[in-house]
Amino acid sequence: MSGQQRRDLDEMLRHAPLDVGGDVAEARAVFHGMMTSMPLPPDVTTTPGRLGGVPVVTVETPGGDPSDVVLYFHGGAYAIGSAADAAGLAADVSRRVGARAVCVDYRLAPENPFPAAVEDAVAAYRALLDQGVPAARTAFVGESAGGGLAVATLVALKEAGLPQPSSAAVFSPWADLTVSGAGATGKAALDPALTPQALRTRARDYLGTTPGTEPLVSPVFADLTGLPPLLVQVGSHEILLDDAVRLAARAAADDVRVDLQVWPQVPHVFQSFAVMLDEADEALESAAAFTRAHWAAARTSAEAALSS
Repeated sequence: MSGQQRRDLDEMLRHAPLDVGGDVAEARAVFHGMMTSMPLPPDVTTTPGRLGGVPVVTVETPGGDPSDVVLYFHGGAYAIGSAADAAGLAADVSRRVGARAVCVDYRLAPENPFPAAVEDAVAAYRALLDQGVPAARTAFVGESAGGGLAVATLVALKEAGLPQPSSAAVFSPWADLTVSGAGATGKAALDPALTPQALRTRARDYLGTTPGTEPLVSPVFADLTGLPPLLVQVGSHEILLDDAVRLAARAAADDVRVDLQVWPQVPHVFQSFAVMLDEADEALESAAAFTRAHWAAARTSAEAALSS
């Protein structure tokens, strides 16, 4: 792993024009420009559509198994970003796991505070099931706020009595909207992309009158019993390090199979930078192997149940 790669990425992020906690309209425009500044590879197909009334973008790469689906949840602190903005990272995930990725364009705060995002995520997943896609052939992937949303959605599915997907992989999940983890202060000087103040601003937008300890807002406070296997990846140079560690600990305490991977000296959602960072490439390969393995295990279990 190259220390120079990490230093170059840190420098680039520290001079990026995005102010996550600033004016929402401006932040959305800047974020969109950043996320779409590099064209998608020519062999990537993106198709807008709707699932359960929720806008989605389906991202496909050559050679994928059309029967397997990654339901992808984008980041952006619940207030910025979109399914289209996430197409680059979703395409990388799609290519590595060998399946299509369906990016959920959930409603954003402050116009649509909690529970809008969770409602949209559940509606999209329920629509996949209604289309005949087995739960055993779906997996969740989410980054940043989308990582927290992915786990919150699993909890909501449990409460609704719906079948769980085969697994969930979350990158730098924002899992505590009270922004009270030790990393919020202890890692603030090292994080080149996020500040505690920015997250607290966006948390107020999303929460409205809802307490930050609400389990479907902050899954570090949820009962995670019965959730599918989780992979949690995070960088040591981000203020959300503690969110990831506490989420994994909560899952372990609730008897969930969980893999926690902490990558030294890399920033928030470092997986987005696979073209310039060796750690990102390795992390995505690990996430893909995790997802494929649990698809295979879920299918084997389902086949055994049918034959018994």
